[in-house]
Amino acid sequence: MKKFKMIDLFAGCGGLEDGFLQSGRYEDVAAVEWLKPQVDTLIHRLETRWHISDASERVMHFDIQREDELFNGWEDSKFGQGKGLDYFVNKEGGIDIIIGGPPCQAYSVAGRVRDENGMKDDYRNYLFEHYLKVVDRYRPKVFVFENVPGILSAAPDGTPITDLIRKGFDEIGYEIAEDIRIAKVNASDYGVPQNRERMIIVGVDRRKYENVQERLKKFYSEILPKYKSKKKYTVREAIGDLPKCIPFFDEESHKKRKSHSEPTTKITWHQPRYHNLRDMDTFRILAEDIETGRREYDSKKISELYEKKIGSKSPIHRYHVLEPDLPSTTIIAHLYKDGNRFIHYDSTQCRSITVREAARLQSFDDDFEFVSSRGNAYQMIGNAVPPRLAKNVALAVSELIDQYL
Repeated sequence: MKKFKMIDLFAGCGGLEDGFLQSGRYEDVAAVEWLKPQVDTLIHRLETRWHISDASERVMHFDIQREDELFNGWEDSKFGQGKGLDYFVNKEGGIDIIIGGPPCQAYSVAGRVRDENGMKDDYRNYLFEHYLKVVDRYRPKVFVFENVPGILSAAPDGTPITDLIRKGFDEIGYEIAEDIRIAKVNASDYGVPQNRERMIIVGVDRRKYENVQERLKKFYSEILPKYKSKKKYTVREAIGDLPKCIPFFDEESHKKRKSHSEPTTKITWHQPRYHNLRDMDTFRILAEDIETGRREYDSKKISELYEKKIGSKSPIHRYHVLEPDLPSTTIIAHLYKDGNRFIHYDSTQCRSITVREAARLQSFDDDFEFVSSRGNAYQMIGNAVPPRLAKNVALAVSELIDQYL
């Protein structure tokens, strides 16, 4: 069966690409990412899992905004040397698909709420323009542009960002669905143990293919839904088999900056972060509230608990225990700062989730290694596309190509 040649832009640690490769229908040509821990992680994954020996060249540690060098190669004090995308695309005789999505912080509703200017001044609002340039240069059959649902309401300069994106692709001869809202999916429908809404915007080259809108409607209404999971996976199903991390409640352990035992296991990254005694007690109280079925701690009572423990008021709901028998809430990059909104449901453990638990809730395989610090690992997991969602999207897109392109 033919494999489609692929470029991954804004690749991150490789969640989207890993899912596409898992489908068995795609092969890596090149990837672009400008954050070094993510680059190192993706290279390691491509070498160890997918046996791509020249991954250190194919994964380009570079700034996509520097387009001439991105295409033709560069030599730089920060980014080292690179052959450029043209080298790898020409070597393969062209490509079939471009995947990826610009960083979503500038489009997310939460990001706009936190920023005093509503993210209007954030350069990331317009990184999609560089995605457009790469698509126009290499003319793939299709592209997959992934982002957050907040993109539907983002309008940094007063013009809806979706209008700018549609206009940009239209000008280079690509069409996306007329009603972009049909591109919204929930990862929990595709086997990911997490409620995570995302936009999967597929575009087709209308210079090569006719009746593009009809084909896109069929993709979203018939092809993609075929790959939905038969059940929704829960937090307990995802992480319940991992060894317990037993808390220490003695002062000596905390003086040594250790709050929990580190379980003996071959599974990596399953070591809890440090928690002080106050936080551990808070986690225990809230988890017990769910375990016992009392469920007394609504947002108001949690705020009261926070004030009692911390000594100050908070306008936001700072704590959340993961419901064991439901999909997780959305795993976010903020996890690298603290895990207070991702408290383990087992009250005897009194902790937030580990890196491996976060990775499992994002559907990363246990052999997926994060080449980074713990903080970087949490961040790249929170920013990633769940590989299981990506795999199902990849299979659906391959069916679209096989049948219509």
